Amino acid sequence: MGASESVPQKSIHEFTDYKNQDVDLSMYKGKALLVVNVASKCGLTDSNYTQLTDLYNKYKDQGLGILAFPCNQFLSQEPGTSQDAQEFACTRYKAEYPIFQKVHVNGPKTEPVYKFLKTNKSGFLGNRIKWNFTKFLVDKDGHVLARYGPSTTPLAIEADIKKTLGVDM
Repeated sequence: MGASESVPQKSIHEFTDYKNQDVDLSMYKGKALLVVNVASKCGLTDSNYTQLTDLYNKYKDQGLGILAFPCNQFLSQEPGTSQDAQEFACTRYKAEYPIFQKVHVNGPKTEPVYKFLKTNKSGFLGNRIKWNFTKFLVDKDGHVLARYGPSTTPLAIEADIKKTLGVDM
């Protein structure tokens, strides 16, 4: 458990994920990405969704993309359907970035894109995702630059995002 898995992909752009249809992540080439496992019933939900929306609105025109993956693996804090998670984020927090289908981020059913992220940047618990709102910063070429724990707020990594985007500090 927690052993490093070999993944053949060299870039996040090599993945296809789902949001009611195939979504080829190569469409994000040239964008810096913040990839986050989200949940609607977590104590971290309000601050994270509010700040993710703020960062997205502030930097989307400079090339920031946010990819949100609902996950119900942590105390069942994303209990509804994928559609429920999307409606929650888009209605309550005005999220304009994609909210994908619910995924597993740990264990034998781990979504391939999360195997890639975890293999490229392990965290405090090795490759395992600790909790909801773990964040991965990916550069414009699709390489994982950094991993941030759930207690690190999106605004706390704004300087890293600006550096990745090449935005003046």
